[in-house]
Amino acid sequence: MRKKTGLVFLLWLLSGLSLEAEEYQELPILDEDREHWSFMPIERPPLPVVKDADWPQNPIDFFILKKLNDVGINPMPEAEHRALVRRAYLDLTGLPPSYDEVVADQSYVELIDQLLASPRFGERQAQHWMDLARFAETDGFEHDKVRATAWKYRDWVISAFNSSLPYDEFVMQQLAADEISPDSDQTPTMFCLAGPDMPDINSQIERRHSLLNELTSTVGAVFMGLQVGCAQCHDHKFDPISQADFYRMRALFQPAVHVTKNQSVSALKEQGEPQPAYLMTRGDFDKPELELEPGFLRVVSTGTVPAIGKTPSGTSGRRLALARWLVDRKHPLTARVMMNRLWQQHFGTGLVSTLSDFGIMGTSPTHPELLDWLATEFQQHWDLKAMHKLIMTSATYRQASQESEQFEENKKADPDNLLWSRFPRQRLDGEVIRDAMIMAAGLKQYEMGGPGVRPPLQKEVAQTLLKNQWDVSLNESDHYRRSVYVFARRNLRYPLFEAFDRPDANVSCPQRQKSTTAPQALILFNSKLTLDLARKMAGDILPDCQDDDKFIREVLRRCWSREPEPEILQAARDFFTRSLKASANASLAELKQVTPTPLPADLDPGKAAVYTEFCIVAFNTLEFIVNQ
Repeated sequence: MRKKTGLVFLLWLLSGLSLEAEEYQELPILDEDREHWSFMPIERPPLPVVKDADWPQNPIDFFILKKLNDVGINPMPEAEHRALVRRAYLDLTGLPPSYDEVVADQSYVELIDQLLASPRFGERQAQHWMDLARFAETDGFEHDKVRATAWKYRDWVISAFNSSLPYDEFVMQQLAADEISPDSDQTPTMFCLAGPDMPDINSQIERRHSLLNELTSTVGAVFMGLQVGCAQCHDHKFDPISQADFYRMRALFQPAVHVTKNQSVSALKEQGEPQPAYLMTRGDFDKPELELEPGFLRVVSTGTVPAIGKTPSGTSGRRLALARWLVDRKHPLTARVMMNRLWQQHFGTGLVSTLSDFGIMGTSPTHPELLDWLATEFQQHWDLKAMHKLIMTSATYRQASQESEQFEENKKADPDNLLWSRFPRQRLDGEVIRDAMIMAAGLKQYEMGGPGVRPPLQKEVAQTLLKNQWDVSLNESDHYRRSVYVFARRNLRYPLFEAFDRPDANVSCPQRQKSTTAPQALILFNSKLTLDLARKMAGDILPDCQDDDKFIREVLRRCWSREPEPEILQAARDFFTRSLKASANASLAELKQVTPTPLPADLDPGKAAVYTEFCIVAFNTLEFIVNQ
């Protein structure tokens, strides 16, 4: 299919003829087009035979161990309990455990159940979904006007994860809540229109065209892991997705997307009878060429095609049919794509590394049988919490990440860790780092929901915005709420988040980059936020810990969730000695800028400044910003 399309395009280039003069002809879907692994039906594979049957904790481990056996690698031993506890807290809640939580007399499995039941679970998982949903509380572009109710979608997602809403319902609600129940809350459908918009554009026809194209592309990427957006101007160059396929799928949404100049669009709402849908020549909004009926991607076969018909409430039923098609147990992509995303959340890389491209140009799965086994297991109840628990209680997940002789052997044999011969260390997201700093400072703010809050910005950053685009929240306690509730402005990412690779909210992001850059160090060492939290942390600890050793231990307990080794304690003492000498050369005014908040009345400012500086050092340690 692709070869024929490429030949036509080449002949056009050589002849200088215009394609506009040619009538569009859609190529058929052949059997060979459906032979790509991601379009094949999902079948539950048997558990493979392994050499060490005592190692697996659950079925996941059989698939991992079989690959390790094949290349002669032994898995790493289980990580120590403290490391597992911290790993679990960070993965499921996005918050580090306290020292007391680490040493609590509790089994690992009991801990996983506890964390899954915590309201902090939904807040962390929502952050992953917000990246996919291209969530922001503003329109974008130059004026970047506020969407007054956008936060309601974020809160709905948090609630959905916390309440264990089955994933099939989660999908259906976001695509067709109004068609499922017209009297229900339509907030879930805000997913469809969460991307950028330009309400003040002169041509509202062009605006609607852009919204529909962006929506169709996002739905294809998020739920099916296919780059269907590549077919909006021409047949997909590699995947068996035609331009007509794209516009048939787009037609499913057309009755529910309506625009009014200077007004943001949030939720879907059908009005009147559906208008005819057309294939747009080269994707040009004012060049309709071929009238099309709404439909689904032809290459994705479920055996049966859902009927499209009006719902009892009078809507077209198009999006409801799409949602039912996506969550059909015979759909080859939906469960695979979500299980791959879940694997990536825990291990940093998916079984398929191209999370939103399961097409021909994407990567093949490292463990195809495991992916299909997870997909079939998921389809039984569509229970995300159960799948989190399954992954996290596996021996694969519990492997150590500390360097050792075996670690080096495994790294040499499996350099990219594609066989999961060890647990991969992962740098924390900016939101998690900020929340961990706030917790260490003793400023736990667990208020949930509501419009995004605006903590202070540095003057230089605030000046890049138009007037009143970042009015600092009046309630100071709001400045320390969880990062998921920080106002998400599309044309400005909160500086700490941007430095640590928060994605651009203009496009769906399946996986964040994990860069290491100088601005990250500069922010963690020198930013007003870091200094503010370090001062508050020192001020919170000092009343009970003015002895240097006690102070050091308490700081590292809060930042590392453990006691420091003797050599670390000695290194910290040496730091105190050097810093105290350096502070003797500083002026009182300089010292007051870094003294703890509040400052104990009987404490020398020079000594007090050293306490704050040590807190800053702790924020910058590898163990603080890495999940291992």
